[in-house]
Amino acid sequence: MEYKFEMGQGKLRVVVPKELDHHLATQLKEEADLLIETYHVKTLIFDFTNTEFMDSSGIGVLIGRSRNLSFSGGQVVATNLSPRVEQIFRISGLQRLITVVPSDQENQKSEV
Repeated sequence: MEYKFEMGQGKLRVVVPKELDHHLATQLKEEADLLIETYHVKTLIFDFTNTEFMDSSGIGVLIGRSRNLSFSGGQVVATNLSPRVEQIFRISGLQRLITVVPSDQENQKSEV
């Protein structure tokens, strides 16, 4: 499965693929940056519903988008983390940069 983007109301949702590795990370980063700039996105939501694996390249994509959006007053949100992805967030420290929202609270949080 490839990733996909969904746009709406100043928000960009990235449905992350099963495996976010070096091969997909570069392409996803470039496309996300283009959409963020073109549509003046303020909230970037990474949806990890289908994701089972993420390497350091994937972590880099998340960190980079978080930093870029913070410069313009935006936010990055991650939702639907599997236990494995949650562990990657915890070990890498991503939860300090990116707001992790349980799937049942996503609509409320991403409205901010």
